[in-house]
Amino acid sequence: MKAIGLTHYLPISNPESLIDIELDKPTPTGRDLLVKVEAIAVNPVDTKVRAPKDKVEPQPRVLGWDAAGVVEAVGPDVTLFKVGDAVYYAGDITRPGANSEFHLIDERIVGAKPTSLDFTCAAALPLTMITAWEALFDRLGVSAEGKDAGKSVLIIGGAGGVGSIGIQLAKRVGKLQVIATASRPGSAKWAEDLDADRIVNHFEDIPKQMKDIGFPQVDYVLIFNDTDKHFPAAAEVIKPQGGICTIIENAKPLPVELLIAESEERGVSLGIHVHARDVPDARHDRTAQAAPRGAADRRRHAAHDDREKSRQDRCGESARGASAAGGKARDRQARADRFLTQFCVLLTIAKHTTSTRRAAGFSTRMKLMARR
Repeated sequence: MKAIGLTHYLPISNPESLIDIELDKPTPTGRDLLVKVEAIAVNPVDTKVRAPKDKVEPQPRVLGWDAAGVVEAVGPDVTLFKVGDAVYYAGDITRPGANSEFHLIDERIVGAKPTSLDFTCAAALPLTMITAWEALFDRLGVSAEGKDAGKSVLIIGGAGGVGSIGIQLAKRVGKLQVIATASRPGSAKWAEDLDADRIVNHFEDIPKQMKDIGFPQVDYVLIFNDTDKHFPAAAEVIKPQGGICTIIENAKPLPVELLIAESEERGVSLGIHVHARDVPDARHDRTAQAAPRGAADRRRHAAHDDREKSRQDRCGESARGASAAGGKARDRQARADRFLTQFCVLLTIAKHTTSTRRAAGFSTRMKLMARR
């Protein structure tokens, strides 16, 4: 079969960076499907994997993890699909990619192609759709049954691939009020056409614009563009008990002290949760810098706990004193102590794991989106 692959990791301007190759047509075993590929999509993961480096592959490596096609053959343990079924999927980064005529893929991370989409449009969806879904409903905990209807979300990078899906999921599934960022008239109209309620410009002062449109704070923030640049704005506009999720790796340690400062100013407790599941430490060290690691971190966290206990003791004394004067401060402190600001980091690379639990979840989500 024909395929496109690489042996050397060269600049894309080099004509040898991607080469036409001939490979043996694979045979499905176990729960694998052999898919005749009709369309593929190119994603940031392709550029990251193919980025120039000194490594040389002994055998050509095939990239491509978004695909749509028709089942050509099935392994003996397959139960979910049959020959002739039209499917789409995000693939498995640990296996050869889909930039080939035929492709092997585990049926547990495959979805039935929506009948309303052609193969090209279907191939463009899986990674962006899964990323947006997991960010909203898995990481931030928004109800997929609409139980959080009326809450607000700021989507930074609303006109991008993941942002475009995020707007639609937030509106149609989550029933949220959506404020999206866009910087050009064309991208702003695009976000509005996708049902964003309000638009702000991410090249301007986001917190000020949010106040101007009547949303000084929001329940959720999704960062789909430049975490290092936009995290301070996210920290300023997030509500107590709110959640921040980013899919973009940070280049330097995030200023989580902004959240701490916000917590102390509002008199609220702070919890930081970094989600980077199923990713080897060496591959997400930069992004997981907010997670406690090693003795030094434990000492810092112990010192923070001591300071927090001292602060709470002082707050308690203040509250008790205020109680004698009417109890308002005590009530305010009690309410504040129930607040929690969550910070969630979702690594893009975490999408490519193939655990049965994630695979089952993928299939369920793809079917749900197909019905919607």
